[in-house]
Amino acid sequence: MIQDYFKLALQNLKRRKLRSSLTIVGIFIAIATIFVLISLSLGLDAAVKEQFKQLGSDKFFIMPKGTAGAPGSGGAVQLTTKDVDIIKKVNGVKEVTYDTVGNAKIEFNNEARYFMIAGFPIDTMDLLVESVGYKIDEGRFLKKGDIGKVIIGSKYKDNFFKKQVVAGDKITINGEDFKVVGILKSVGNPSDDGLVYMSEEDFRILFNTPERVDQIIIQVKPGSDLKNVADNVKRKLISFRGVTEKTIDFTISTPEELLRSFAAILNIITAFLLGVAGISLLVGGVGIANTMYTSVLERTKEIGTMKAIGAKNRDILTIFVMESGFLGLVGGIIGILFGYAVGKLIEYIAVTQLGTTILKIATPWYLIFGCLLFAFLIGAFSGFFPARQASRVKPADTLRYE
Repeated sequence: MIQDYFKLALQNLKRRKLRSSLTIVGIFIAIATIFVLISLSLGLDAAVKEQFKQLGSDKFFIMPKGTAGAPGSGGAVQLTTKDVDIIKKVNGVKEVTYDTVGNAKIEFNNEARYFMIAGFPIDTMDLLVESVGYKIDEGRFLKKGDIGKVIIGSKYKDNFFKKQVVAGDKITINGEDFKVVGILKSVGNPSDDGLVYMSEEDFRILFNTPERVDQIIIQVKPGSDLKNVADNVKRKLISFRGVTEKTIDFTISTPEELLRSFAAILNIITAFLLGVAGISLLVGGVGIANTMYTSVLERTKEIGTMKAIGAKNRDILTIFVMESGFLGLVGGIIGILFGYAVGKLIEYIAVTQLGTTILKIATPWYLIFGCLLFAFLIGAFSGFFPARQASRVKPADTLRYE
């Protein structure tokens, strides 16, 4: 019996191809939007979690609070190397590294660009490399005693300059020549991929910043509780800097806090965009309901004939609900295919234009199944009331219908 309902529903839709196609558009747009948004959210969430997995659960970060502008631009609040010395003395701290950032003019092959330069203590480079997940693509990392030498991000091998920079080349930074000894592999973050790293000594001479620190990375000892160590560091810094809990001028971020903040922002953005997609879904549902009401009017005599030969109300109801459900399902299939294509296009643009690999889609089976089921149910629900009207048509009334 269900097979017969299925065939009848499909035949009725085929007879009205143009109207069915136009009705599907609303559902298709809504499902495509929902699919792209959720797949991007899942992909971004997975990518960020993978980044934090590489970071490890034994590190946390400290940055000055309320600084204006980009890192290194010099705000009212600054951390210094004296703060680093205090942190090193806290029980449970294994190692501390830091970087100081400044904007500089970078020249190569008679071209000039402006980008960020970072200075760091070379003797703690391993912790910095581990924290960010850097890997060498060409050449080597900096080592102790490297003065007048730098390592650069992967962007310099692409289209940052017209001519590709390779290990061994010299670049000019704020009028001073530096030799490139290493080029990093891309980490998928345009900011990191464009950075130039040099020794702390070179940086402080070049930018005339004897003590400023823009970011501190702390690694805790094995077996130590990261939160307890972070709390102890916070108390020591509050006392040393002469501030209170209300006037605290620095922020401490643990991996868990960063993940929670990211998830909260992502959820707000996704909820807003899904609300916009819901409007498309509403329009699509109204379109299906309108199509089915029209279909009921057009097929009044057909319904009467079916009832006259023994069709019951529930049979008529099932046929019409299945028709509207199929409209939603077909719209859902097209929407998923279109949404997948759009998602891949966004990935491509992110890699080629933005230089990031963190923006990608994830398409687990439950997302595809959920979108298809949702599309079918929306279609079926939208067609329920027209279907109920069709099931209540009396055979005698159809004889008088024109």
